[in-house]
Amino acid sequence: MFLVAGLGNPGKEYAATPHNLGFMVVDRLAEMHNIRVTRRDSKALTGVGQIAGKDVMLAKPQTFMNLSGTSLKPLMEKHEITVADLILVYDELALPWTGLRVKPRGSSAGHNGVESVIGSLGTQDFTRVRLGVHPGHPLASGMDYLLSPVKRSLKKELEQLVADGADAVVSIIAEGVEKAMTKYNRRAQGLNEEA
Repeated sequence: MFLVAGLGNPGKEYAATPHNLGFMVVDRLAEMHNIRVTRRDSKALTGVGQIAGKDVMLAKPQTFMNLSGTSLKPLMEKHEITVADLILVYDELALPWTGLRVKPRGSSAGHNGVESVIGSLGTQDFTRVRLGVHPGHPLASGMDYLLSPVKRSLKKELEQLVADGADAVVSIIAEGVEKAMTKYNRRAQGLNEEA
């Protein structure tokens, strides 16, 4: 069984913030594939169903971002899900707005939620879908930006990024990481980054 875990913060005040893109993608997948993500399990909201003919669990850890690993590790142990079947979806300040990268492994690049997952699982070898949120101008505080609602004028672009993120997850499940990388990894204009 695949585990698609979106990172975010629980609570209405965080729902529309860049830091909750992982949750948004999980919600989108749930909608597309008729999976109800309402079951409380290992400090996460979960739902089980099928995507591309394969068994999948969708999860939204409810521990707050910086402790995401303390939810995912027991969840994976309980359901005997291996690191090879984990797909982590999250916002990435190191990538330009609407940039998208599928990666088979790697460091946390300073992302506290990913750092927590790596720390809890004891490995960096899991697939991730990174969704670019950097606005393209200097930020006084990255954290303030990540925890503030996305501007109304960017709502369409945000919806497209969430849709692309969900499609990338489906591609990983259906065709594997390599094919998904070829299909979805792209550079947004202006920022020349490789992390």
